[in-house]
Amino acid sequence: MAEAVEVLGIPVPPGLLDAWAGWLAPARQPFFLTAAEARKLGVETLPRAEVRLTPEARDTFHTWSIPPEADRIAWLGGDDWRGLSPASRRALLRAQVRHRRGGVARTRDFEDLLAGLEGTRFVWWPALVSPAVLARVVSLDTLACRRAEVPAEVWSAALPLLPRARELAGTFPHASGPNCFGTVVGAAGVPEAEREWMQREPFEAFLAGRTRRGGRDDHPGTVLVWRDGSSQVQHAAVTLGGGWALHKPSQSWMTPRVVLPARELIRSCRTRGWRLHRARLRG
Repeated sequence: MAEAVEVLGIPVPPGLLDAWAGWLAPARQPFFLTAAEARKLGVETLPRAEVRLTPEARDTFHTWSIPPEADRIAWLGGDDWRGLSPASRRALLRAQVRHRRGGVARTRDFEDLLAGLEGTRFVWWPALVSPAVLARVVSLDTLACRRAEVPAEVWSAALPLLPRARELAGTFPHASGPNCFGTVVGAAGVPEAEREWMQREPFEAFLAGRTRRGGRDDHPGTVLVWRDGSSQVQHAAVTLGGGWALHKPSQSWMTPRVVLPARELIRSCRTRGWRLHRARLRG
């Protein structure tokens, strides 16, 4: 892939596009099955517990959502897939949808870009991937970054509390791992934090040392923290002032660090069982 493209309002360089293509459509990929399903399909499998996936594969295939009973993995390449009967391919696709595996696309979402797709669902193989396809995959069900709409005076006012927010806003991560916590901490000036898969403990330590309770959504430096019923932090964002806020929706390679109107960002993060708390960054 040679050309850069813009995805969700963010320029993506060719090198990162090439990495995306490999993460979305590896030459061999895992298919998750129960033991009974594997026997019925007649495919060779490995115990899921013995397989170690990369962080990018974890996020492409949504392994966190696959139920425990789907405890067998069939590793298939394109030739293996084409060697299955049409009926077996359909059954395998149905099993992946049932087990909530990621990387199973809906034909209707891509039929204008890819001719000759069959059925209602398909999996990604390298020959199907193009810059336009990657842009569509990453953009589905994701809000575009509105960094360009933020006035210069908002960035200037945010600078004392969020010295790296403008630098990070409207960027994609280098790989899977960088998450919402690291984005907030990085925006507050901690070097390299935005490249980490930051866990709860260091983020809680950051909150304890760098913030105090309260804050307003129209002021810069209000850390928005969503906690579950057990008070565990689940997500975080930070306000830029002027009604704008910054966050990274997940740890996935697909999700960028986006700027949105604070109200829209808060609305997009509503999750049953979570409560929103606010903390002000110390000057």
